Amino acid sequence: MSELRRCPLAIVGPTATGKTALAVGLAQRFPTPAACEIISADAMAVYRRMDIGTAKPSAEELAAVPHHCVDVADPAHDYNVAQYQVDANAALGALERAGRVAIVVGGTGLYVRAIVDNFTMPAQFPEERDAIEAEPDTGALWEALHALDPVAAAKILPTNRRRVVRALEVTKGSGKPFSSFGPGVDHYPPTRFCLVGLEIDRDEMDRRIDARYERQLAAGLLAEVEALLRLGVSRTAAQALGYKELFAHLRGEMTLDEALNEARRRTKKFARRQQRWFRRDPRITWFESGAPDLEDRVGGHWERHGADPDTSHR
Repeated sequence: MSELRRCPLAIVGPTATGKTALAVGLAQRFPTPAACEIISADAMAVYRRMDIGTAKPSAEELAAVPHHCVDVADPAHDYNVAQYQVDANAALGALERAGRVAIVVGGTGLYVRAIVDNFTMPAQFPEERDAIEAEPDTGALWEALHALDPVAAAKILPTNRRRVVRALEVTKGSGKPFSSFGPGVDHYPPTRFCLVGLEIDRDEMDRRIDARYERQLAAGLLAEVEALLRLGVSRTAAQALGYKELFAHLRGEMTLDEALNEARRRTKKFARRQQRWFRRDPRITWFESGAPDLEDRVGGHWERHGADPDTSHR
């Protein structure tokens, strides 16, 4: 694969579609070793000791291609998108200064947009956040947000506690509506990134999610969760898919089968939300996950995109 005029690539899409494997394969095609490195855009892969349940890149993948924004935070820390943007931009800048190419890969939509579109991140207001978090009813928080900033509330699901809390925190802490910070996620400006997405049939996605949980259990997921429960985790880390349900099981709130069934259900629901999020972005070119010529097709598209700067505006 040519290294000339190579713009950064972003590989996005739902969970279990093979994004990491594709990124590693593409990076290894460069003729010069270490010419291409990967920047993870996964909100849970940032946490150390959360390896199995986050489907973090394997030891072999991490050894094959340098990865950034993986294992950068302790699970007891509430890592957020603003911190991610600082870390990811630092990695991206260092790679570009060294003449290396970056592949951003992940399914956390806001993390991807923070890099691709360099969102302006509002400040943190921890005292406001703590007061807001004291309210257990997410619906009530959404109603409070709607009263203060109906524009922001209209763009956030009333059940998405993390985003509701953040919007309220910024609105109350800054004294300005959360929606006033930048054009928002529904604006898709030109970007220097080549954006590609992996799509998959929903039934096949469900089968992959089920199979992955089986592999994770066999690999020691329950023991990993037990260790985390002893050490303590942040509110953010505690919400991770699979971990939240197994924490509940270990606290005696549900059986193991109930916990796994709930984890599968939530993960499949989350994957559908990921699909809807990324499908709204007209800049993404979609490819079928699992196609035998996937690397060739994505690699060819990336080369053509880099050779034609106007493609960033399409």
